[in-house]
Amino acid sequence: MIKINNLTKCFGDAAIFSGINLNIDKGEIVVVIGPSGTGKSTLLRCINFLEMANQGQITIDDVTINCQQAVKSDILALRRKTGFVFQNYALFSHLTARQNIAEGLVTVKGWKKEEAHQRAQQILDDIGLSDKGDHYPAALSGGQQQRVGIGRAMALEAELLLFDEPTSALDPEWVGEVLTLMQKLATRHQTMLVVTHEMQFAREVADRVIFMADGEFVEQGTPAQIFTNPQDPRLQKFLRQVGIQ
Repeated sequence: MIKINNLTKCFGDAAIFSGINLNIDKGEIVVVIGPSGTGKSTLLRCINFLEMANQGQITIDDVTINCQQAVKSDILALRRKTGFVFQNYALFSHLTARQNIAEGLVTVKGWKKEEAHQRAQQILDDIGLSDKGDHYPAALSGGQQQRVGIGRAMALEAELLLFDEPTSALDPEWVGEVLTLMQKLATRHQTMLVVTHEMQFAREVADRVIFMADGEFVEQGTPAQIFTNPQDPRLQKFLRQVGIQ
């Protein structure tokens, strides 16, 4: 379903990560944890070509791209298979919640504006923001803005949803509503790759947890394996630092 082979990203002479390999099955929820600055967010951005990897191959559904030979049409085809949820919401400030959700349907999928807005309202109903369609981002709480961001990704009915620390910019009282929506998506077998510091979410929702450190996948397994029987000293140290071990 999703295959990443030998993905490498460098900034100048410094390798952020090198030789990353990852397969994700349809409906699988993979959560990546690890210290800050180890390349987790950059990895997501490379998968969606928001950043260009230096080498590697990415396959999502029936689209395969060699990162060294990617052309604009290839990248657009791959992006049609993905939805990206940013840590800072990345909503268009001049568009309403409904317009933000509808925008990708119009520009990426070529829907007519009226149909896109009808679908956007259905999604607002689904994410518990039925009455917020005409509100601009500045009039929404952080949690509401992030739910709109998730709704925008949902609208594209993507093969893969990428979540880049979706709760890191939120005040504590808004974290729960975003995690609840992500749990709802999980029950629908939406394929997700999630970078997060929310260990409880990883424990409860993930099918597989990957610990990333020093630009590499150090250890991976089920939540039970990672959190109750960690093998690598770096993972053991990380779990102690976040209060789990």
